[in-house]
Amino acid sequence: MSLMDKAYDPKAFEEKLYNKWEQKGYFKPELNPSGKPYSIVLPPPNVTGTLHNGHALMLVIQDILIRYHRMKGFKTVWIPGTDHAAIATQSKVESLMYKKEGKTRHDLGRDLFLQRVEDFAQQSHDTIINQIKRMGASVDWTREAYTLDEERNLAVRTAFKQMYDDDIIYRGETIVNWDPYLQTTVSDDEIEWKEQTTPFYYLQYGPFVIATARPETKFGDKYVVMHPDDKRYKKYADGQKIELDWINGRITATIIKDKAIDMAFGTGVMTITPWHDKTDYEIAKRHKLKSEQIIDFKGLLLPIAKEFAGMHIKKARPLVIEKLKEKGLVVKIDEMYKNRIATNYRGGGIIEPQIKKQWMVDVTKEFAIKHSEITGIKKGEKVTLKKLLKQSVKSTQITITPTHFKKTYYHWIDNLRDWCISRQIWYGHRIPVWYKGDEIYCGIEAPLGSGWEQDSDTLDTWFSSGLWTFSVLGWPNQTKDLSEFHPTDVLETGYDILFFWVARMILMSTYLLGQIPFKNVLLHGLVRDANKQKMSKSKGNVIDPLEWSDKYGTDALRIALIFSTAAGNDIPLSEEKVRGMKFFANKLWNMARFIEMMRENSKFSSNTVAMHFDIKNLNSIAKTSFDKEWIAKIDKLTKDTTRNIDAFRLHQAAQELYQFAWHEFADIYIEEVKKLNNEESFYILERLYVLLLTLLHPFMPFVTEAIYQNIPGHGESLMIEKWPK
Repeated sequence: MSLMDKAYDPKAFEEKLYNKWEQKGYFKPELNPSGKPYSIVLPPPNVTGTLHNGHALMLVIQDILIRYHRMKGFKTVWIPGTDHAAIATQSKVESLMYKKEGKTRHDLGRDLFLQRVEDFAQQSHDTIINQIKRMGASVDWTREAYTLDEERNLAVRTAFKQMYDDDIIYRGETIVNWDPYLQTTVSDDEIEWKEQTTPFYYLQYGPFVIATARPETKFGDKYVVMHPDDKRYKKYADGQKIELDWINGRITATIIKDKAIDMAFGTGVMTITPWHDKTDYEIAKRHKLKSEQIIDFKGLLLPIAKEFAGMHIKKARPLVIEKLKEKGLVVKIDEMYKNRIATNYRGGGIIEPQIKKQWMVDVTKEFAIKHSEITGIKKGEKVTLKKLLKQSVKSTQITITPTHFKKTYYHWIDNLRDWCISRQIWYGHRIPVWYKGDEIYCGIEAPLGSGWEQDSDTLDTWFSSGLWTFSVLGWPNQTKDLSEFHPTDVLETGYDILFFWVARMILMSTYLLGQIPFKNVLLHGLVRDANKQKMSKSKGNVIDPLEWSDKYGTDALRIALIFSTAAGNDIPLSEEKVRGMKFFANKLWNMARFIEMMRENSKFSSNTVAMHFDIKNLNSIAKTSFDKEWIAKIDKLTKDTTRNIDAFRLHQAAQELYQFAWHEFADIYIEEVKKLNNEESFYILERLYVLLLTLLHPFMPFVTEAIYQNIPGHGESLMIEKWPK
């Protein structure tokens, strides 16, 4: 055997080793057919572009857990997939199409436009799959899924029909978050609030002074609301009518007393615009007040605005104020008022609340649960979706790490409103409801006969991804995978989608299967730049993980990502940190070169390293206190690493392995063995080095495998070696 190259070259090994692992079937659960099942589903990346360092961190954490459990003899499966990300993908394609061709989806028509989106999604998918492989993720590619493929489409239609039949899904008018730019509703959780400084107007409304940042919505304000306990307005009675001059002439306004009013804000009195504000809408519902639309779905004022009709609300605002000034109705203007505006985080459009007929999931309606494996809930018991969400975590069947996110989770459930699931876009799962005159049909398949027209709306992408843990295992069919691998063991994802996705998976799984979707929720933080700023394209600090992987090797990127990743904490990542970990990979390589040179140039050259051994066997061989001391050190490292991984303290395991390998094993142990120059100590050194490689393998799979394949007497692959005991 020839000596290894002087430096470790990742490019010489990474692709070759990954292809070999995949071809050998190491990623499949059949590798350990008699082992205890252990399963993870990959949070499916959106097919809107490429992966970023946050995705890379997710892949590394999950791959460590999978490789570790595979080496421990578990029957492991890690199921990959991608998400069609309906609104995000459609928005991306529409934006690109308009920039290049000046066309919208309406210019192409539904079928041609959807083909454009599918082509874009396929290209993005192929890029993402390559990135996942480059990160060394040992997922089972034979089980790859897509949230919009036919199997998932069947699952979506089945889930929708069951919820429809149980009267949990209903269609009705409600106030929604409307994006005039994308022409669709978005969920509450997809709102991104942005702070801005805008003028705040104090207006004379009859005998009252009202305050607003949006005078252009006030044309239909015919209700003036105050707190029933506000002594300033005790002379006014609930329901009292008053005459006053307003934007377009004389109106009759009605006094409403409601405890929702904040007496300390402004003048303690306000007018309400029920059609275009959620708080106002709720007040109007309580008092059975009429609602009138002021702004259309394109953001233009309607005829109620008279001379301003057809004008965009932004353009109309200063003109409305000028008219109010002319009428002497502007009391004062605060030019430096700070407020928050709601935007669609998918496309950045400013949200305009609208009342619209939508498909909704009722989270408070009681139903009899058909099957339950949830502690504290029996089959046939009357429950609500909110109760299922809370009880799954309260029962401790699902644990959340870090634990402080439990409080955040409960708070979200307590404030949860009905979930609007219909979207006015073309890309996505079309709602499985058909209409013919006054007839309505909901089914898994289209109705027979002519004259039926399918609902044009599509489903919120979180509806389909909420089924992910069990739809990828074959549901609604009762497959072997479903019975063996569900509930899954770990759901590992960023804390920023705890409500977007994690909670919805719990909702869907507990309702449809009566099972929790996963036993553990492990939340990682956001990957930030070296200055702890959030990575964004506008700041120019977004890094493609493969750039650093190309420069320094995938193992260096992996260990750098995990090194400072305490669960739930944001992670500052710099290129210097990745570069430093390249030196660590090379240090491991140089240790192997030293051992190989000793073998080549000494009396110990006839030895081969037995791959299947344990600490107990080594102790029986050791003759000196020196050898026993280092065996004990590796034994402790093994126990600590095992405990840390089991407790999801992956950063601690990585730090201790790094510290031991470099500063104890290399700097002290190897140097001492050089001085001793005896066969027994060298023999034990070799074996302890293989043990060290084994412990490091889940974290740095490529360099450890490359070294392992150069050791005489090596087994088939370090990837399938047994985890040391």
